[in-house]
Amino acid sequence: MMAELILKSLIILLALPAGYLLVSTVAAYLFKKEVSAKNRFLNIGVLIPAHNEEDGIVRTVEGILACDYPANRFEVYVIADNCSDDTAGKAKNAGARVFERFDSINRGKGQALDWFLKNSKESYRNTDAITIIDADVSPDKNFLGEISSSLSQPDIQAVQAYNGVSNPDAGWRPAIIDAAFNVFNHLRMAGSISLSGTSVLKGNGMAFRTSLLQRYGWPCHSIVEDMEFTLRLLQDGISVQYNPDAIVRSEMVTSGKNASSQRTRWESGRFKLVQKMAGPLLNLFLKTKDTCYLYALAELATPPLSLLVMLITLATAGSLLMLKGAWIIPVCCFWLILIFYVVSGQIQRRAPLSTWLYLASAPLYVLWKIPLYATMALQKKSTVWIRTARELKDRKNNNKK
Repeated sequence: MMAELILKSLIILLALPAGYLLVSTVAAYLFKKEVSAKNRFLNIGVLIPAHNEEDGIVRTVEGILACDYPANRFEVYVIADNCSDDTAGKAKNAGARVFERFDSINRGKGQALDWFLKNSKESYRNTDAITIIDADVSPDKNFLGEISSSLSQPDIQAVQAYNGVSNPDAGWRPAIIDAAFNVFNHLRMAGSISLSGTSVLKGNGMAFRTSLLQRYGWPCHSIVEDMEFTLRLLQDGISVQYNPDAIVRSEMVTSGKNASSQRTRWESGRFKLVQKMAGPLLNLFLKTKDTCYLYALAELATPPLSLLVMLITLATAGSLLMLKGAWIIPVCCFWLILIFYVVSGQIQRRAPLSTWLYLASAPLYVLWKIPLYATMALQKKSTVWIRTARELKDRKNNNKK
């Protein structure tokens, strides 16, 4: 029967991401952070691209200024990009150097970064390194020190911090995203370093030698410009290291409307990048036989966890209803691998009790994602930088009532 053939093909295909997650999980336990013999306390520029972020930019700038790092060794730069609010004024009053950009045609985070790096070289000329963080970030006090420690090593040109959640106890959505970040932003990163010697940029908490950014600017302008730049660097033989002790945390939205907008943009951009880069990465692996390209392809092509759960659930139901014999065995193995993968991420990042407890609501999160994937399949893709709705302003307004 055609239905049985399709189901068997699905199970065979699911073995690929399941196998990669198993290997990554085991490899993550073997990960060891690169440790510098001496922290040289580099001169660091902290670059914050911001679009209409007047409600949170002060907290972010003040958080950076409060880092445990010599005050004469770092400076905060804010790109107030196409802002219609007082982001620029508030960032300046908080202690940042502000660079205002108005370009209604070339809109986007990548475009804003590229504009600053190419047109403001004199401003960051004396820096040794530049780290890029989002405008809603709470950095740990040792963030700059850890970035400096990583980039003090002569063989490291780019490093990615751990990008976590600041409000995992605010509801089931932030808690589930916290659990997902523990696997996607830590376990997969650590596993990738152990397997291939490089990881991926996450957009938030990235840091680079200044000389690298002076050479490249920011050439990637898609919604997933971070992943795109990772692959560009990989093609040029430049690896991205991972420092789990350099930590930035962002507040995750709790409302369904805001969360839907956020997740749709992230994942639709990722799917588009898979279509664009899968072929070139496979060709590079076949030409060079360098496994780093194969690992990069596997990392890029592995479906989001919620989508993988949907597909495995479909394979499980189909196996029980339509197939007989040994076909149920690989499906059971898929579930065991997923459990091992998710639990390992929480153990390795020492997840709070609230995250463990809210994991029971994971089925609700998966159900919530189903219409999002349907929407992504039907809607036209956009590359415009759309600011994620913040809930800080909503809370302030509610408190005034």
